[in-house]
Amino acid sequence: MARIVIIGAGISGLAAAARLATLGHRVTVCEAAPGPGGMLGQYRRDGFAFDTGPTLLTLPAVYRDLALKTGREPLEQLVELAPVDPESRHRFADGTELALPNASRGGVAEALDRALGAGTGRLWGEVMNRGRAVWEATRRPLLEEPLPADPGPLGTDPYPAAPRRGLARLLGGSRQPTVDEVARRELGGHPALTALLTESVLRFGFDPRTTPASAVMLPYVEQTFGVWSVRGGLHSLVAAVFKRCEQRGVEFRFGTRVGPDELRHGEPAQADLVLRPEPPDATLPGRFSLLLALKGPRPAGTAQRTVLHTPSRSAELASVFDVPGLRDLPTVQVLRPDDPTLVPDDRHEAVVLTCTVPSQAVFDWTAPGVAAQFADRMLRQLDAAGLDVADRVLWQEVRTPADTERETLSPGGAVARPALPGAGGGFLQPANTTDRPGHYRLGQAAHPGGGLARAGMSACVVAGLIGPA
Repeated sequence: MARIVIIGAGISGLAAAARLATLGHRVTVCEAAPGPGGMLGQYRRDGFAFDTGPTLLTLPAVYRDLALKTGREPLEQLVELAPVDPESRHRFADGTELALPNASRGGVAEALDRALGAGTGRLWGEVMNRGRAVWEATRRPLLEEPLPADPGPLGTDPYPAAPRRGLARLLGGSRQPTVDEVARRELGGHPALTALLTESVLRFGFDPRTTPASAVMLPYVEQTFGVWSVRGGLHSLVAAVFKRCEQRGVEFRFGTRVGPDELRHGEPAQADLVLRPEPPDATLPGRFSLLLALKGPRPAGTAQRTVLHTPSRSAELASVFDVPGLRDLPTVQVLRPDDPTLVPDDRHEAVVLTCTVPSQAVFDWTAPGVAAQFADRMLRQLDAAGLDVADRVLWQEVRTPADTERETLSPGGAVARPALPGAGGGFLQPANTTDRPGHYRLGQAAHPGGGLARAGMSACVVAGLIGPA
């Protein structure tokens, strides 16, 4: 039996603790905050509750596996899951609206043809088929297994090249395309399809102008395996995994910050093994959220997730990745959960607006008036889309990357990105093993990368590396 200390009670630390304790190890989790959750935080006030990080779950199989491997109850007995349908609604800059069904690629193609014109579903489907090829080629080595000692093969983008026609067949080189090039060459530069593809990768903090085409795997996974909500918000998942840890005898030390000096000069709690989070690159994008407590019930037929696309994609990308700053009418994700546990009663509604923005490390969100100004711009985006809620607002709470940095100790408030193959390995995350014996990397900025599902995969990989007591 090893004495294992895990630094951080985020979802990856909790998942690793539950797995390792089940394997017979003595596990202690040290967390600087007063409670568990990390990026999966929750803000509560006046009977309202809002997720302050991710809000929806993809690949629930990761947590189904965790539930079964650490106890006999299936995940559905620990939390209440519901498929999100429609998976999303989209409103584009020209006023076109599109509703995408959940976990139905055929249904997505039909919806695209109806909303955007005949043939658009076929174009999108062909790109998703190539996303499937990426998923099948990389699922095990990129997501389920430790990063190989020689990650060279993962440095090559497995995205299959689309057939070239005419002069393109003669002039095209062997260089693998970026996401933007996929949109231009394979989606015909269609503005709405381009916006749809861009939103999928920008939401994960990627610049589609430079990100390998393999990133089309991200929308493929969502549209193939579905998107799910958790009753009570994703913090309910945290609570369920935390309870499982307690049942397995994990010790928790909240309000205990373990800094670099302790790790260098003396193992915390006399540990045999230490699992610590890998901090993300502080310059990567973060998340801006506006929490709205509304009077009046949630309107019937309201989609749980609506995306309002920016009228100027180039300006949005420049303001996030080139010259960090504010912009008019950004791409906004409007989250309106159909969950009575998140509101005081059925005469109120809880709404979260989120947007990908520059991190605190490259843009000062604490400057006077900056956050309020950007919140006003997000509300104007709702107004422009006919979703004006201004006369229903009881109160609002602004959450910037500076708040994320302060509460989760994530440098810059940056949101760690999923690992992707391609670009010479530049989009991979650091391996879970380290040069220091007995020390492992864990969490959203370690292999296999950011996102709720991958955080759970990271815990599984590390537990497999350590093995049973």
